[in-house]
Amino acid sequence: MNVQAIASLPDKINQIRLLTARIINDEILPNENTLWRWRRDGTVSDEEKASARELRESIKLKVKQAGLWAPHLPDEYGGCGLTFLEHAYMNEVLAYAVGAAALFGVVAPNSGNQKILLKYGTKEQRQKWLVPLTEGKMQSGFSMTEPDNAGSDPRSIKTTARREGDEWVINGHKWFTSNGISSDFLIVMCRTDDPDGPAERNGKMTQIIVPTDTPGVNIIRGIEVWGRSTDHAEIIYDNVRVPVENQLGQTGSGHQAAQDRLGAGRVYHCMNSVGQMWRAFDLMVERAATREVHGGLLQDKQFIQGFIADSYIDIQTARLMTIHCAEQMESGADARTEISALKIYVPEAYSRVVDRAIQVWGAAGVTGDLPLVAMYQGARTLRLADGPDEVHKILIAKNVMKQHHAGGSWDFGN
Repeated sequence: MNVQAIASLPDKINQIRLLTARIINDEILPNENTLWRWRRDGTVSDEEKASARELRESIKLKVKQAGLWAPHLPDEYGGCGLTFLEHAYMNEVLAYAVGAAALFGVVAPNSGNQKILLKYGTKEQRQKWLVPLTEGKMQSGFSMTEPDNAGSDPRSIKTTARREGDEWVINGHKWFTSNGISSDFLIVMCRTDDPDGPAERNGKMTQIIVPTDTPGVNIIRGIEVWGRSTDHAEIIYDNVRVPVENQLGQTGSGHQAAQDRLGAGRVYHCMNSVGQMWRAFDLMVERAATREVHGGLLQDKQFIQGFIADSYIDIQTARLMTIHCAEQMESGADARTEISALKIYVPEAYSRVVDRAIQVWGAAGVTGDLPLVAMYQGARTLRLADGPDEVHKILIAKNVMKQHHAGGSWDFGN
């Protein structure tokens, strides 16, 4: 991975990018097969799994020594305290190696849950749940999506939490609960009926911490995605009782907490996509420069030259859109329209770049010898995650027309 300092950026961001690239190049890329083969190959021996685990812990230690662990969290909770923009710039380098984020302490849904605990949790909740989560002593899940309601509309949630004395009693049916199979606790989005809570529809939602071993938490199954088992779980909550102190934030703050989480997450996902597009692009260029066919190199064929040029344009456009959005969020501006725009464009561009790389590699492109298959599946999934494309297009149009009817045309300079 070729990463150079960017003259227009502060020294701190350049240092973060260069340090991250060094660990990616020296520690992760040469060991990708050892690190991750156990995930996709059921024949890996226990000895090989132990070796991979030891290697991962060794890399994590080097990441911590470099001061790059948990970039999304402040120092007091074990992170390195990067700003939103600094983290975005780091992500494009970090994502070059598929799976590398886990070795830097950034693992979904833990990272999103950590941010929610940091913003909405009490001091006691942070000590009980956030600290062990950051230290790797616990795993967490996020339980919002329901099988019978549109995931793009969290206000339609039917899972209820009813107040009985000093307890919340939770009943409902969730699926695609991220990391539900492996979690020690879940953050569950519920519809609450607290008479003291806000009356508007958004205010009916509350997020509640539920230990996974609580009676009534029935994990039905792990959901297959792309034909493979995952930690996404289908869960039925049957009269699950948890203490009121497990509530995150005020009663009715759940919808805003979800928006806080999803807005930032969309930008991080897109910067991750840029990093993986970068990797796919490098693989495509490498293949074009070395593969001979019909008496010449692929790089001399016009079709392949078109693939390279179109991919370069896709990556640059996606990257600049995402950085602009991160700058808007860093400044505190309303970036909802920008978030929706990049949420539509970047996964589509990501799909195109990876598809071209697979085509250039031929049959090898769809094997486990290269990371392109995982990228291809991830890019397609992103068009559904955090709101489907169609919903975001509606939001963009509404925001543009609202600006027009308020008497102003859209300002593309901001």
